[in-house]
Amino acid sequence: MKGYIQVYTGNGKGKTTAALGLAIRAAGAGLKVFIAQFIKMGEYSEIKALKRFEDLIKVEQFGKGRFIKGKPSASDIEAARKGVEKVKAAFTSGQHNVVIMEEANVAAGLGLLSVDDILKIMDEKPKDVELVITGRGADSRIIEKADLVTEMKEIKHYFQKGVKARIGIEK
Repeated sequence: MKGYIQVYTGNGKGKTTAALGLAIRAAGAGLKVFIAQFIKMGEYSEIKALKRFEDLIKVEQFGKGRFIKGKPSASDIEAARKGVEKVKAAFTSGQHNVVIMEEANVAAGLGLLSVDDILKIMDEKPKDVELVITGRGADSRIIEKADLVTEMKEIKHYFQKGVKARIGIEK
């Protein structure tokens, strides 16, 4: 089985949702998934839901859970660096069929990790592992190297609060 490199990018909603849907489908097929969440920290609704699949889906967060404006702090960069190392470890362990780098494109855009870090991970990906990279602002080099790129396009994003802020799960 060839593992592909998928990128979900763009300004529209649904990048993380698409990646999580792929993770659930993979788990349904008995495959093991590792999700590295860059930037995020906390008990988001997807974390709570994915606990039901913890035998097949492992989620680790490598963010400080705060908005980054300007130059990121050394601790923010260190958290992202740990995420990069965990992704590489997921590859070398041979235990995961799917690896998802959630918000990695945004992390690169903020300077938490470099585009070169992501490109190197793409190069190091084992042939039989599926790699998914999400986040708006994917660099053109990442897009070029990927096998499948989906751009979520914002067409209409106005809505009133309700249904837990239209499943963004309002806080």
